[in-house]
Amino acid sequence: MQLTKHHGLGNDFLVAFVDALPEDAPELARSLCHRTRGVGADGLILALPGDPSAGTDVTMVLFNADGSRAEMSGNGIRCLAQAAVQRQGLGGDLSIGTDAGIRAVSVEASNDPVIVQVRVDMGPVRPGPALESIDYSNSLRFATADVGNPHLVIQVADVGAVDPAADGPELSRLAGEVNVEFISPRADGSGIDLRVWERGVGVTEACGTGACAAAQAAHNWGLTGTVVQVSMPGGDVRVELGDTAVLIGPAAFIATVRYG
Repeated sequence: MQLTKHHGLGNDFLVAFVDALPEDAPELARSLCHRTRGVGADGLILALPGDPSAGTDVTMVLFNADGSRAEMSGNGIRCLAQAAVQRQGLGGDLSIGTDAGIRAVSVEASNDPVIVQVRVDMGPVRPGPALESIDYSNSLRFATADVGNPHLVIQVADVGAVDPAADGPELSRLAGEVNVEFISPRADGSGIDLRVWERGVGVTEACGTGACAAAQAAHNWGLTGTVVQVSMPGGDVRVELGDTAVLIGPAAFIATVRYG
């Protein structure tokens, strides 16, 4: 199997183009994504053929590092888009099928040959699981959101004082196994700082769907406008809010890997 490795702001993925979903896909993901015994990644993306009846160019099936199947990834879909353009010579505009629905993607070259800028219409940000309260003393307020996958967004006074590895797993469990974003706004209202704990992976350097969920929550709380810069340990993305959330950020090619 030939794979390519990419990252979106440090959130890294292995991409393999296959004709059909392997029966051992969860175990394959666990093996390949292992940081010391495999290639190492936050997730494995299996790129299946597109569906002509739906007008899609490629189909994305994503498995987290623990082998669980994820509905959607904002960083992952940018990495897949770069891989598809590299492999198939497709144009800059793609239609990608995902477990969360079809996403319109636009890829632009940059001055660096291994980096592209990708714009993804992530669809609407809907309310997530209903929660009356959460048991977290650092919370100023919270909201849930669904960006094709579920999120819990928590505003805190200072994200730098939060340890997502310590606080994220239990909060995720209490909210029904969701991704957890800790955010604090910038004083000038231009954006937010974010730290994330992702179900099936753990702490990651960036989360694309989490950035969209957090941007929508921050806007709803009056902390930002409709264009939100989201700063994460791996770097920044821009989220444009309207009827849908548009995620804009880079994808970087790392290497080609031969497995097996």
